[in-house]
Amino acid sequence: MPSSIFTLSLSTIVLTLGLSACQQTNPDAASSDTDSWSCQTKDTPFTYSVCRVDATALASERYSLQLFWQSSDNNKPLLTFDALLATLPNNESLNFAMNAGMYNENYAPIGYTVIEGKELKSLNTKEGGGNFHLLPNGVMWWDKAGTVQITESNALNEQLNNGDVQPWYATQSGPMLVINNEIHPRFNPDSSSIKLRNGAGVCRDGGIQLVNSDEPVTFYQFAELFKDELGCSNALFLDGGIASALYAPSIDKQDKKEMGVMIGLVENKE
Repeated sequence: MPSSIFTLSLSTIVLTLGLSACQQTNPDAASSDTDSWSCQTKDTPFTYSVCRVDATALASERYSLQLFWQSSDNNKPLLTFDALLATLPNNESLNFAMNAGMYNENYAPIGYTVIEGKELKSLNTKEGGGNFHLLPNGVMWWDKAGTVQITESNALNEQLNNGDVQPWYATQSGPMLVINNEIHPRFNPDSSSIKLRNGAGVCRDGGIQLVNSDEPVTFYQFAELFKDELGCSNALFLDGGIASALYAPSIDKQDKKEMGVMIGLVENKE
């Protein structure tokens, strides 16, 4: 073997080992925005769009999961993603957003709503008709530290009454999709009722997944996605049909629909 070839190979090995050593000593080498959050479109088991945020990002100062409803200028509902974007200061950006629960004819929430620690609508534990009252229903909420939970409504009511929890943000909807790793007991695997649906899940790794189905599906199919595909121990239906809306510019999604409360991930650029 010519000595020049051996010399080149040895140099290449040394260079490769040197680069590997540099990469191993830099703990931030693999860090990027996509490690903290991402939005994707997927086509199995049905077509859907999903935005995820990991637990570390939720607890950081750079990212903030927030609920939005009214304009601070006139207390009127924002209604659209465009109106929401217009309220953000220059040092903040909206990475993604989604409608966050059911509302009445005035675009006011019909369930428990807390924004920045202020209760705007009390917890609704009444029985009734419609999807909201397909019990058990639940609340997606998080504290000031950014720890997100989805809790069955009656269980949260007890925690609130005992002073065990202090939601910083909260939105109530129904039905629950997944309750402690079990699909809602009233969902029928053979149901023929299919609609566009959107919902949220708190998953076993501590992160959250927000999903908008891009084709009509049954409740059972939607719940199964959160439980089996996304690994979410608890998940909540937010709304469906014409009310489903998603803003996710990274995957070219920007619905123009009007809605009540919105949930979004805000990034501080400073």
